[in-house]
Amino acid sequence: MAIDSRGRERLIKLDARQVHQSHLGNMPHSNIIGQEEGCRLKTHSGKEVLFLRPTLFQYIMNMKRSSQIIYPKDIGPILLHGDIYPGATVLESGIGSGALALGLLRALGPTGRLISYELRQDLATRAERNIRAFMPQASNHTIKLGDIYEGIQEREVDRIVLDLPEPWQVVGLAAPALRMGGIFLAYVPTALQLHRLHMALADDPQYELIESFEVLERTWHIAPTSVRPDHRMVAHTGFITRATRCSARTSRTRAELLAVFTATQREALKSEGDVEDEVAEVLGMTGMGTGGRMIDLTLGDEEEPR
Repeated sequence: MAIDSRGRERLIKLDARQVHQSHLGNMPHSNIIGQEEGCRLKTHSGKEVLFLRPTLFQYIMNMKRSSQIIYPKDIGPILLHGDIYPGATVLESGIGSGALALGLLRALGPTGRLISYELRQDLATRAERNIRAFMPQASNHTIKLGDIYEGIQEREVDRIVLDLPEPWQVVGLAAPALRMGGIFLAYVPTALQLHRLHMALADDPQYELIESFEVLERTWHIAPTSVRPDHRMVAHTGFITRATRCSARTSRTRAELLAVFTATQREALKSEGDVEDEVAEVLGMTGMGTGGRMIDLTLGDEEEPR
């Protein structure tokens, strides 16, 4: 990684036969090879350049891309909330340019296993190049060309991590592929996708502990006379949703509750005890009914649509 005096980074692959060329001047790669990491060398025009081995963060932000990547600010929480650990078997779909796969492989270690489903050959090729350039010995990584919407062959997988346009289509397929206690995690950019995914997980009795969140990252400007937030920040990039695979619950699903909870049946449902609490919890908000009417679960009165 070549870094100029203004902090601008340029990712280079060292080759003794090549010359690094930039606006600061030329630098033969042979002058860099063998130097201590963190050295400062001068170009032919006398400009100083700092050379460092790239961190995973720097590599992801500077590597070649064929598609939008999941940024490091989201990769970190994905690894923690997904509980990615050394030795685990993780199934990923939507490899893109390989940014998330790099984070997963780093967390899995040499004893773990990563299986990546990808529909497009060009993306699979680009991702494999990016991964091999940073992790040439990643023999525990397998890329499978195929459509995960059509089925998952693997079983007893520890974690499933998705970066897909319609991850709700995989909810039912993921349950038999995951081991009991395994974690399902998906990354989506829009609120509409988030809602549909969350509802699909809530409707499936094999998932519990469902939660969704986003991560906002803001750097700070610190100078001798001032400390303030920077004017720009990395705000919304996507939503992360995770759920745990469990034995199927016996209580009714959200879809079943919506089907039976109508204004005309409300009185009959009162005899079932705490059904109103169950409805309120599953629907996610008190007062949501069917047929375009709002039903107050507390007072028992119907309210006209607003």
